[in-house]
Amino acid sequence: MNGLSVLAFGGDWGNGAIKAALLAWLAAQLIKFATAVVKHRTWDFTYFVSTGGMPSAHSASVSGLATSIGMNPDAGFQSPVFAVALWFAMIVMFDAQSVRKAAGEQARILNQIVDEVMHHHHLSQTKLAEFLGHTRLEVLAGMCVGIAVGLLV
Repeated sequence: MNGLSVLAFGGDWGNGAIKAALLAWLAAQLIKFATAVVKHRTWDFTYFVSTGGMPSAHSASVSGLATSIGMNPDAGFQSPVFAVALWFAMIVMFDAQSVRKAAGEQARILNQIVDEVMHHHHLSQTKLAEFLGHTRLEVLAGMCVGIAVGLLV
């Protein structure tokens, strides 16, 4: 199967691993969106495509991918492909709860500085994105969503 046939999503829209990754991402984003609708009582579709929040869609996606590869009889948990997917998932989840979280915290502090300086000087009012990373619990929840979807696919 060539790369174009996978991306075209013809027939069963790609292989099970891609399906698991996409469905896990979609499930996590839907959970995030539904939670925001209940919490804020408004339909804000930016939550559907936002980064950060509970559960981590990145963690769900890579966990779904790795689980699906591990469950695939042609690959399995002992295969080098599963090892690559698992290592990739661990890097993504570490990044989500450390590097991206730190970047979000720095953006929050910079936004506070800009707010304070705005009262005394004229600066651009453009805000930095603060909702970038995840807590360990958000990453864990995303991983659980991904594993569940991977097992289902």
